Amino acid sequence: MSTAVQIQNLSFAYGSKQALHDVSLDMPARKVTAFIGPSGCGKSTLIRCINRINDRISTAHVTAGTIKVHGIDIYRKDINIQELRRRVGMVFQKYNPFAKSIYENVAYGLRIAGMTNRSDIDDAVEKSLRNAALWDEVGDRLHTSAFGLSGGQQQRLCIARAIATEPEILLMDEPCAALDPLATLRIEELISELKKKFTIVIVTHNMAQAARCSDQTAFMYLGKLVEVGPTMKIFENPSDPQTEAYITGSFG
Repeated sequence: MSTAVQIQNLSFAYGSKQALHDVSLDMPARKVTAFIGPSGCGKSTLIRCINRINDRISTAHVTAGTIKVHGIDIYRKDINIQELRRRVGMVFQKYNPFAKSIYENVAYGLRIAGMTNRSDIDDAVEKSLRNAALWDEVGDRLHTSAFGLSGGQQQRLCIARAIATEPEILLMDEPCAALDPLATLRIEELISELKKKFTIVIVTHNMAQAARCSDQTAFMYLGKLVEVGPTMKIFENPSDPQTEAYITGSFG
């Protein structure tokens, strides 16, 4: 099994506040890796290191360690950040479509990536909306406002936007936190389909969701990686007492 993301001895800080401590794990390609743990434990900080979106915070910096995406150290000085973020897409907790049409939401990243042929853009928009299980619902109203969609549809539109440029990895930071149970189910079904094409990394507070969706689960606490392993093992037979305590609801 090939490795998509390799994190080695990563420590990370916001100014003088250490947020991650010596984190090491591999994320297998075309599988779903879920991060669980209480609020503030470092889950979101960690996945935001993978596409360097933390760079937008002036005080944020890696204090030790490396992250490699398909073998390339993404913190080396000559890395092209824009290309990295094309290769590593991201979907956020709160669905955030642009104030544009459904079509233009998906086409935006394609144009930024240099696609200019209208026919090619049309094809890519349709493909992305189909891959996000949204085409059948919006294919006849592509040029209407994205804000006319339901919350679940808006989140799937954001997923379509993220995968339009064909990234290798898709980061999902609590993608269902703002959704109702039915919309959440649709997103979970979508994740199962998308992992056939993409490596997916998901942060979730919903442990049942992690159990349903992921192949590998990592439990974090106070900025440290406590345990990582196959999802069923983590939930049914964790090795660390802290993991077991969190999963059984003793804290968190």
